[in-house]
Parts: sequence; structure tokens; C-alpha cells
Amino acid sequence: MVRLDEAVIAKLFSHGTTFEVLVDPELALALRAGQAVDIHNVLASDKIFKDAKKGETAAEEMMQKTFGTLDVLKIAEEIIRRGEVQMTTEQRSKMRKERLRQVVALISRRAVNPQTGLPHPPARIESALAQARVHVDEFKDVETQLPKIVKALRPILPLKFEMRRIEVKIPTSYAGRAYRVVKDFATIKREQWLDDGSWAAVVEIPAGAQAEFFDKLNSLTHGEVQTRVL
Repeated sequence: MVRLDEAVIAKLFSHGTTFEVLVDPELALALRAGQAVDIHNVLASDKIFKDAKKGETAAEEMMQKTFGTLDVLKIAEEIIRRGEVQMTTEQRSKMRKERLRQVVALISRRAVNPQTGLPHPPARIESALAQARVHVDEFKDVETQLPKIVKALRPILPLKFEMRRIEVKIPTSYAGRAYRVVKDFATIKREQWLDDGSWAAVVEIPAGAQAEFFDKLNSLTHGEVQTRVL
């Protein structure tokens, strides 16, 4: 559970009554966005309030009438999904900055400059976002917003989104740890264990992540990894 001093109010008005719960703002928004979130982690309190600031709990009769249950977790989830999550200006600003950071990281990883074939530095992407006056919505996930953001950026920042297929061969002594790195970066299209005990695979990866991917594997295997762009 989130701490009470870090929680915000999620509220729903229905059947002439206001129902409120105290929630973690980011997890509540993630739940609203359809992400798999444990409701226990979202709530700061296991109570349904009529007025959370005054500590007035909702009447069981009204909860039963409105939600058809007295199960606090089910009611809380419905309040969060159907109601409004209230946030302070400071909390909104913090979440907007985090969403902006996520946008920059995603573009840097997935896209390249078509003139050089290399990803744009994060600072350049941030500058272009500011120049294009792109609004990043703190209440929507990054994937949903990305197409609109990219469209606004393209007149200012040349972007090319492409996937690359890479052949990877990792010695057996590093295969276990390296496999986790590969899974984090890429989609494995084909894999096999070779007679010498090494692990070989063909993977697909966003072009912008290629350099970081190679760096991670080389560091982990002390340069013994073999890679080839197909």
C-alpha cells in the first residue's frame, strides 16, 4: 500500500452519493489505462469514504445499492476506473516530466536519424519536442501518444523507425546471463544450442537500440559475443 501522505483521492459520484478512496496516483492511472496492477498496491487505505478529508466512511447500504457488493477491493477498483483521480499541481508536473522522459527514451531506442543511421541523442529529442511545442499527456501511456508526437516532430527532427535482424552467438559460460539481456532488448525469432555448447539466435531489435545492445553484450561476455546484422 502507498503511504497516506503520498496518496490522492479518487472519487465517483453515483446514486446521489460521492464515494472516495485514497490511492497511489501513478498506479491508479495505470489501472485506468488497462495495465495489470494489484489493487492492494494502489490503495492507501482499505476504506471507502463519503468524504476522505473528513474521514467519513460511506454507508454500507449505499455501497450495496450502487456497486452491488460490499467488497472494498471491487468497489475501489470501480471507483478508480469510472471516477476521477484528483492530483495536485506538483504531482501533475512530476508525472508529466516522467512521461516526457519515457517519450524521449522510447524515440531514442526505436528511431534513428535516416541521414546517419544512428539514434538521436536524448538532448536533441528533448529540444525538438520543446521546439514543436508537443504536449505530453501525463494521464495517457506513452505508446498511445507516440504516433501523434512523432508526427509533430518529423518536420523538425528526421526520424526513421526500423527493425533490424541480428545474428547472435554467445559462449556457453555467458549464455544464461546474456539471454536475459537479449530478452530485454529484442524479440527472439530463432534460437538453438550448438554442439560446442554456445547459444545462437536470430533476434529482431529496434534500430535505435542496436548500439546499446551490442555494448551490453560485449561488456557481459568480455568481448566474446559474436554478432552480425542480417
